[in-house]
Amino acid sequence: MKAKPVVPREQANRDVDAALDHYLSEGAAPAALGFIDALERAYAHIARHPAAGSPRYAHELNLPGLRFHPLARYPYLVFYVEREQHIEVWRVLHGKRDIPAWMNDDDRG
Repeated sequence: MKAKPVVPREQANRDVDAALDHYLSEGAAPAALGFIDALERAYAHIARHPAAGSPRYAHELNLPGLRFHPLARYPYLVFYVEREQHIEVWRVLHGKRDIPAWMNDDDRG
């Protein structure tokens, strides 16, 4: 299967920036770099295997096609929807958050 481009929404980019800010504010630059590596690996995986992500929140949030993929060694989940030509990343959220509340904060446009 040919990989599809992964296109993060602006909110997903803000989520990533917030996670990096957290690690850096804690003096954990190696963890911040590891987070970036894990995120890049997750993006590469969902680009090749978009159907492999869990649809757990799709019904609860009334978002058909929404899936998530966990980051390796980090407590973050990448939420995305497969489109015809690309993978749209909606959010990158810490797994301990109230996922439905945080997802509803995002505009669904």
